[in-house]
Amino acid sequence: MNTIKIMSAEELNRTFLRFAHQFLEPHDDPQQVAIIGMQTRGVHIGRRIVDIIEQEYGFKPDFGVLDVTFYRDDFRSRLKMPEVKVTEIPFDLYDRDVILIDDVLYTGRTVRSAMDALMDYGRPHSIKFCCMIDRGHRELPICADYVGMKLPTHVQEEVRVKVQELDGEDAVYVVKNSEEE
Repeated sequence: MNTIKIMSAEELNRTFLRFAHQFLEPHDDPQQVAIIGMQTRGVHIGRRIVDIIEQEYGFKPDFGVLDVTFYRDDFRSRLKMPEVKVTEIPFDLYDRDVILIDDVLYTGRTVRSAMDALMDYGRPHSIKFCCMIDRGHRELPICADYVGMKLPTHVQEEVRVKVQELDGEDAVYVVKNSEEE
């Protein structure tokens, strides 16, 4: 396998700062914004952005955590023993502007699952989607409203977003599977 570093910790931090400003910019009342991180790395990315908003703007937006395991359309065929994680949305979604955060956008199926899950918790005014990396290869008509980087990839490649809290570093890598004959 061949691993290439695409983004450094410094580049990720600049992207988090950009997202924090972009999230609030279009809103007359930034208190209407609620940020929801998707398990697992989207949660850590979301918390970082919430911390930046608190430092830069002096208020802390509502933050929630979403696990979409049971909402996936491939739940039964793909996941024999799914690892179900916590969903915690301790505020009302009704009429809120929700920003959903994940690390990598690929086929779009996880985002579709997340939107289904959110509707079970309430009816937001709007849902926007944010991802660190958009790698292409969509299977559904879904796109990100906020993107850290568009990175065209080959289907056999894998994009890995690393976060300090889980992986001991902040970085983004592309892993290319080498074909040996």
